[in-house]
Amino acid sequence: MGHDPLTADLERFVAERGRALLRVAILLTGSKESGEDLLQAGLERLLRHWRKIEGSPEAYLRKTLYHLAADGHRRQRAQRKGLSLLRAGDAAPAVDATTVVDRRDALVRLLLQLPPRQRAVIVLRYWEQLSEAEAAQTLGCSAGTVKSAASRGIARLRELSQAQPGSGFEFAEERQHEHRL
Repeated sequence: MGHDPLTADLERFVAERGRALLRVAILLTGSKESGEDLLQAGLERLLRHWRKIEGSPEAYLRKTLYHLAADGHRRQRAQRKGLSLLRAGDAAPAVDATTVVDRRDALVRLLLQLPPRQRAVIVLRYWEQLSEAEAAQTLGCSAGTVKSAASRGIARLRELSQAQPGSGFEFAEERQHEHRL
């Protein structure tokens, strides 16, 4: 069965980068199913514009995913654990699978309480490990906007984690500061 070159290129792209893109979509939406829906919507847009895209199709798709997520593709839970910014607090020496799932769920619940732009910035900066300039380019905004959204998002995550006793999270910066005192 012959495929046209456009379909073959897209299938090759999805085969090579699909898993990483799905992880990002899951983080942005909060669940595997919603992440799959978000990725599907992004791939549909990518396909419509495939021939017109200058540069990296992955960069185009990532930007599309972040914009779609900010426009209302919010979902309930994520499959990946931990922001490098957050550290499990008071962790027991041996952590069972249930505890890992509970912490992941608590983290995602905190993330889902952020406004879409702040959530996207936190995911880009701390999960994707993008620089401020790269995050700004991806979101189509200035580096200053990324800085302020990250600052507000981190402050809000702090407030939310303190307001939810037993969430199991404390900020690494706070823990380091306590050790210096």
